[in-house]
Amino acid sequence: MPVLRSRHARLGTLLAVGLMGCPASDESAPGDTDAVSTGRTDAADTGDTDSASTGETDGSVEPPPPGCADPYTEGATAQCLRPTMPPEYYVAQAEAYFDTLDIDASRDSVPDYHPQVARWEWPPWLLLTGYGADAMIDTAETLRELDPSTVPVRDCRFFEVQPFARCFVEFEYEGGLCPIYEEFTFNDAGEMTFIEAWSDLPELLPQGDDDRWAEASDYPRLATKVPGLGTPTGTIDLDSEAMMAAADADPEIADFVMRARDWWTAWFDALQEAGNDFFAVGCGWS
Repeated sequence: MPVLRSRHARLGTLLAVGLMGCPASDESAPGDTDAVSTGRTDAADTGDTDSASTGETDGSVEPPPPGCADPYTEGATAQCLRPTMPPEYYVAQAEAYFDTLDIDASRDSVPDYHPQVARWEWPPWLLLTGYGADAMIDTAETLRELDPSTVPVRDCRFFEVQPFARCFVEFEYEGGLCPIYEEFTFNDAGEMTFIEAWSDLPELLPQGDDDRWAEASDYPRLATKVPGLGTPTGTIDLDSEAMMAAADADPEIADFVMRARDWWTAWFDALQEAGNDFFAVGCGWS
């Protein structure tokens, strides 16, 4: 289909521009589903260790939330954090993310990205498709030019456990609507630290109708396995002892670390391996 070949070529151009113009990444560098919902279907590093993360309350240590691994260490996972902002804040941040990819939205609507924010998009998407706040903003700007879309259908909700914001949306491209399920992880300062996405098609989305908002304790997301996302700053350190140990034990973490060390090259390689129809498969157009 001409639309698909054109999209593949445009993505190749985007990545070529990134490979030439951007340095490798800086290596140092179940909730209440009814709490808040936008229900939108129109067309149109701080170092603070407050009680929310340390659990210190009048000299005592509060037990970490369920699912938290390695609490109060450099390897703490995302579920160790509790919300520090009002529910509406997390929903608004998720909405702002989609605004960056919507040509009808204000250019001033941008999330509060952590400097080391990562975006992971499960197959048939291309895995690590963004690493670092600058890269996230730059790729969004380029995609609006090379592969414009709107995001007319959005249902974003707050959850008491990470990921604090979860959304079902539909992007609208030249080739049609593309349904996506996306999740957003945050640190204590309210910065967005990890973005994770799946195609919202039955054969590609891990959850079934009985767990629409992915609240099962064993849901297969990457965000709650990456060491460091559960520290107050939510900083990813690719060279930390905790990250190296996790990579040795978990092939998915090892793959993430490999890609994050040179994410532009990893994205370009994934694009070349994906074939011309990957986008049609993910959007349900084929």
